[in-house]
Amino acid sequence: MNWIDRLALFTPLDYAALGLLVAAWLLIGWRIEHPGKHPSVSRLMGQYRRDWMVQMVTRQPRIFDAQTLSTLRQGTSFFASATMIAIGGAFAMIGNSDRLTGLANQLTLESDPAIVWEIKVLVIVAFLANAFLKFVWSHRLFGYCAVLMAATPNEPEDRTAYERAAQAGEINIFAARSFNRGLRAVYFALAASAWMLGPEALILAAVITFAVLWRREFASQSRKVLMRRNARVSDTPS
Repeated sequence: MNWIDRLALFTPLDYAALGLLVAAWLLIGWRIEHPGKHPSVSRLMGQYRRDWMVQMVTRQPRIFDAQTLSTLRQGTSFFASATMIAIGGAFAMIGNSDRLTGLANQLTLESDPAIVWEIKVLVIVAFLANAFLKFVWSHRLFGYCAVLMAATPNEPEDRTAYERAAQAGEINIFAARSFNRGLRAVYFALAASAWMLGPEALILAAVITFAVLWRREFASQSRKVLMRRNARVSDTPS
């Protein structure tokens, strides 16, 4: 069976559902990182990361800063390991196509060939692979941030102190952005698993995942708390 025949096994609704999933993933990622006048939680946290590095210059000793950064690196390492395990499990499912087909047919009561289910699993793997690469890069960037923090002079009067702190802050933001991209890929990998139940389930999962991410970034209680800082700063007389 060539690829044209394999693609013919899917209905137009399947392609529409898959297109919606990818479009929702790309759109919410772009909106979070380019929020305009209504900043997302991720963008608001960026300023706090810059402030953290400024405070780090005069904090003695810097054990708290080192522990905080170590915690962030542990989080990226955990998710990178988890996605690797998930990818391995997905390939194991593909390798045991008979069991995969039997389980999938029981869920949907349809007798689609094994290649259909394998392609659906590969979509999940694609999202997980993207997440893994983002987590690994985030882990490395947090490592760069640690080096910059260590290279920041202890004396605030040193002209390079705040310059190094600013560099560390930006690298910290880049690391967090990559980590958040990895998390979004995991969310949509979970949504992609709904395709096992059919294209209708995939459409519903894509919409729900988009809505959940939108609420957390633009309409959550945590965002309201973070916005209080911006309001106080704007109300401070110059």
